[in-house]
Amino acid sequence: MSKLQPVRGTRDILPDENRRFRQVTETFRAVAENFGFAEISTPIFEFTEVFARTLGETSDIVSKEMYTFEDRNGDSLTLRPEYTAGIARAFISGGMTQDLPLRLYGFGPMFRYERPQKGRYRQFHQMTAELLGVVEPQADIEVIAMGQELIRRLGVANQVTLELNTLGDVESRHNYRDVLVEYLSRHKSDLSEDSLRRLDANPLRILDSKDEGDRKIIEGAPHMSEHLTQAAKEFFSQVTEGLDALGIGFVLNERLVRGLDYYCHTAFEFVTTALGAQGTVLAGGRYDGLIEQMGGPATPGIGWGSGIERLSMLIGDLPDPERPIAVIPVGDEAQRAALKIAHELRQSGMCVDMAYRGNIGKRMKRANKVNARAALILGTDELARDAVTLRDLDTGEQAEVPIAELEFKLGALK
Repeated sequence: MSKLQPVRGTRDILPDENRRFRQVTETFRAVAENFGFAEISTPIFEFTEVFARTLGETSDIVSKEMYTFEDRNGDSLTLRPEYTAGIARAFISGGMTQDLPLRLYGFGPMFRYERPQKGRYRQFHQMTAELLGVVEPQADIEVIAMGQELIRRLGVANQVTLELNTLGDVESRHNYRDVLVEYLSRHKSDLSEDSLRRLDANPLRILDSKDEGDRKIIEGAPHMSEHLTQAAKEFFSQVTEGLDALGIGFVLNERLVRGLDYYCHTAFEFVTTALGAQGTVLAGGRYDGLIEQMGGPATPGIGWGSGIERLSMLIGDLPDPERPIAVIPVGDEAQRAALKIAHELRQSGMCVDMAYRGNIGKRMKRANKVNARAALILGTDELARDAVTLRDLDTGEQAEVPIAELEFKLGALK
């Protein structure tokens, strides 16, 4: 029998890497709450319709990448491939329309059946921030600023570039779509199979194609900026002026798109080349038509998602974890007293390690292995005097300390 392995595209996140994950998520939580966002958790699977209706039947995610299955009642369920659709569904089914505006954030595992690559897995982890109920461009500025602040606090701002574009309003998109389809139709014989499939249903997605042949055609395609209404131009100007006022640098990228009709106005991505080929670590945009498309009331929204794996790969060395205090009982009689001392120290907030077997030499080796700051040695003699021997493992110095003074003495160690 071969060795048991995790399923392809999944992996175990071991303690050292989990520290990096926690650094990202705890920083994210602090930033989100600084910006007035409240945490939300949605189910890890939804009715398939939630994603099929919001991501588009012709999208790669729906047609190729979703983990979909039938439950025992014959209902079609899907493991969530992204967060926004579930939050929009929760907004509708949870009756939150009276609570607008809503600032929501969350994080957790997502699932997509795609080719595993560096920083991308079939079970991956994503953070999301969603601002619902604000139609003004100030919401776009605030949400982008929140993403920038996360990048800054993680210490990776010098490795990441903000790319920005406008998708215009509904009228702008309709105008541009007609011109784009006309241009692309003249090159149908050279388009990839995926792009041909999108030409009628989702032509803006072609601008995001990674196919080399498509890329050459796209170079000559008309730009959205040439077909914006005056209102759309003014909206985008307010966004860029607001980012300038906050000192948030950006690069305009007119090929940055979102193919689905409910997206409008601002689209943005924080990208890096520090992980090899250019990769996106945080991406978002305005989706004023999403909730209405799902059957809810017309509700403006803007948000972003970010991959925890990719951000955790970018952050530098973390501070060393807290060094534990090693409690070392000598002899059976000292075991119970040692457990009580360890318990009381943990209650006071200290990190304590106990070896459960072996002579004093083996237990001291364990203390060194876990990089303990100090060892508390407790034997029959110490028990008789209500004391322990406190050994400083950095200096080698040791002294007998009354148990009543132990917490104070340990607190004084640097």
